[in-house]
Amino acid sequence: MKIVDQGQQGHQEEGLHRRLATWQLTMIAIGGAIGVGLFLGSAVTIQIAGPAVLISYIVGAIVAMIMGYALAEMVSAHPVAGSFGIYADKYVSPWAGFTVRLTYWFAQTVAIGAEVTAVGLYFGYWLPSVPSWVWIMGSSALVLAANAANVKTFGTLESWLAMIKVLAIAAFVVVGGALIIGIGRLGRPPIGLSNLTAHGGFLPHGWTGVWLALTLVITSYMGIEGIAVSAGEAEHPEESVPRALRSTIVRLIVLYLLATFVIVTVTPWPTVAQTSGELSGSPFVKVFAEIGIPFAGGIMNFVVISAALSSVNTNLYFSTRMIFSLSRAGYAPALFGRVDPRGVPLQALWASGAGMVAAIVFALKGQQGFLLFYGTAVAAMFFVWIAILVTHIRFRQTLPLTSVAGIAVILALAASTPFVNGLEWTVPLFLVWLALTSVFYFLR
Repeated sequence: MKIVDQGQQGHQEEGLHRRLATWQLTMIAIGGAIGVGLFLGSAVTIQIAGPAVLISYIVGAIVAMIMGYALAEMVSAHPVAGSFGIYADKYVSPWAGFTVRLTYWFAQTVAIGAEVTAVGLYFGYWLPSVPSWVWIMGSSALVLAANAANVKTFGTLESWLAMIKVLAIAAFVVVGGALIIGIGRLGRPPIGLSNLTAHGGFLPHGWTGVWLALTLVITSYMGIEGIAVSAGEAEHPEESVPRALRSTIVRLIVLYLLATFVIVTVTPWPTVAQTSGELSGSPFVKVFAEIGIPFAGGIMNFVVISAALSSVNTNLYFSTRMIFSLSRAGYAPALFGRVDPRGVPLQALWASGAGMVAAIVFALKGQQGFLLFYGTAVAAMFFVWIAILVTHIRFRQTLPLTSVAGIAVILALAASTPFVNGLEWTVPLFLVWLALTSVFYFLR
């Protein structure tokens, strides 16, 4: 097994402060992974697969575990801030190291634009007369300020924001479970499990629906790889980062499966699918309303806003560290590799903030154009996970069957995107991006 040169590793980490505890690392990863895709977008995947979307989440969890455990093994040996970008550079090729880091930065920046634009729309639920750009600017300033603080302050804030999401999902599962078995329904009979098979069966769209839903479901797990990006600022990273990676995967699997099970059991899936585009029609809101909780819409709107802010906060942190890593590796201007006395790479943060502004402008210009932009980011994350697994094979200097299987599944999912509404141009547009980054790499 190859070992990272200690002098090079020290240069990569110089100036960063190791202040993130294991608990904070776990919550940061959960904050990056659980976004509005679960709270609102779950209705889209249910529309594609029906109740059988549960199988999609199980398969997605298996792929996520393969990737996460492979990455944890490499982080144990090389706990550096650039993580899988540096590993690809060392074990595959400098081109791979450059493209995977720049691609990850691009994907996170687009996700930031999507989430912060959504915040503006969600505040319209309470104050529709206030232009959305007011809330977009306010939330952008908030997360930029949080990321400009020292890493311990960032970790504390993100931990609490992520905790709100976890508690909301836990409450949702408890309330849903009570409805299923008949507790708190004012004398009405329990819902039971009839909704799992009552509307076209458990597989209303067959196994094709399960597979096509997986192309979107797997994105719910994307974000866990970000724990490795924080390795340069973690306490005892060779132990804490792999531990946080593994525990995060387990927690997400439990949360996703339980929450999705409650949705398709309590609410007839065709009803969820028909209202997937409405905030008030969120599956989470429906379950709270079913038991008669006052102000259910407002409660869930607050949760969704905190979920979006948490994702923006975490993704901005990840993208900033990737630009920092590119600079320290000599692939980006040296100023992006500088840190202030508090250990914060401010110039890299402003660069990622500029990308955030561009993504927001794209989002405000028109939904169709932004969907193309966002679809490209989905394919970008497919590329990042494939790169991690390829790097793991080279790292092991053997042919681990799990990594090979993970690569095969992700490639098959990418090939299936033309058959999913909204993702038809995902792969072609990403190939354009990959070509442009490759040209830039060879001409720089």
